[in-house]
Amino acid sequence: MADALAAVTARLYSAPPEDFIALRGEEVAKARSARDTALAAAIGKLRKPTVAAWLVNRLAHERPDLVAELLELAEELRAAQRELRGADLRELSVRRRGTVSALAREAVRLAGRGSAGNLPVAEVEATFAAALADAEVAAEVRAGRLTKALEYTGFGETPRPNLRLVQGGPAPAAATVTPVRGAPDEPSTATVTPMRSAPDASERERRAEARRREEERRRAEEEHARLKKQARRELMTALQQVADAENAKAEAERAVAAADKAIQQAEKRVKIAQDALADLG
Repeated sequence: MADALAAVTARLYSAPPEDFIALRGEEVAKARSARDTALAAAIGKLRKPTVAAWLVNRLAHERPDLVAELLELAEELRAAQRELRGADLRELSVRRRGTVSALAREAVRLAGRGSAGNLPVAEVEATFAAALADAEVAAEVRAGRLTKALEYTGFGETPRPNLRLVQGGPAPAAATVTPVRGAPDEPSTATVTPMRSAPDASERERRAEARRREEERRRAEEEHARLKKQARRELMTALQQVADAENAKAEAERAVAAADKAIQQAEKRVKIAQDALADLG
């Protein structure tokens, strides 16, 4: 039932909120006709999402790559906070603002409802910002099953204290050697671990080769991760540029419409003036 419920949930929470009730009723009817009463009951309990939640859910289902970029940035932010890396935090904060804004614009674009003026963009941005600050919120955003917008009111993770070894005092238990004592008149005994013989040349060469391979594998993974991160950053930049261009286009269209209206009004005044002049002979 879990897979069937997940598929239905994805469909319902990707659909516009105004269609949610009707679609949920259809899915409940399908489950009942299949005699799956448990699935029908589970579907019937799904709550209708707000418009802001729907926008986030739609982005999660249609552009999971962008949500993955958001969550990757969240991990970087949390790591920088824990380790108190001020320079990284400043750079990541700039990326945070740009990423949240770009994701909100993309969510609005996917909604296909034209201008964002009537959409709760601020609530969408607040939800993405909350996902950056809280791992549990991030998991909910990734799942794409939100029923309402979320907001984070905390102050980030509490940094972990830096620990150092304090000299003096009792040694750690793992470093303590305790002899095994017998009867009072018996000498003390201790377990002795025989030393391993030094590896021969072929063994040393084998180990060196294994280390080289491991190092090559690690470097390849780091390069792959770097290229992937760079590609995602370029994608986010491109999305923001597209959104800016669309906004500029919309403003230009509004200006053209206003100019057309002004021309029409001026032509009407000209016509009125001409008619008045004709009447005066």
